[in-house]
Amino acid sequence: MKPEPEEMELRPSGLFIRWKDGHESLYPYKYLRGACGCAGCVDELTHRRVLDPAKIPDGIQALDYMEVGRYAYQFLWSDAHFTGIYAFDYLRKLCPCSECSR
Repeated sequence: MKPEPEEMELRPSGLFIRWKDGHESLYPYKYLRGACGCAGCVDELTHRRVLDPAKIPDGIQALDYMEVGRYAYQFLWSDAHFTGIYAFDYLRKLCPCSECSR
């Protein structure tokens, strides 16, 4: 079964998702911005990350978002970045909770 959000909210502390299977994820914004997989953040040929995590501002936030199809979110970041698409299955794999990071 593909992961599917039941609820999503931009909170002051990060992106909150309650998944349809009941699991809850809270993604700190800096962590999520650093995981962007767009061509500006990851080299398309080598798949090497070109985004320097040290250059991501500590106070970065997702200011807005839109759903892409029925499979992803795209965020407008406070650093004006907006090209990354975060598929639901990618977001679920990124979950930083202790249960998922084992």
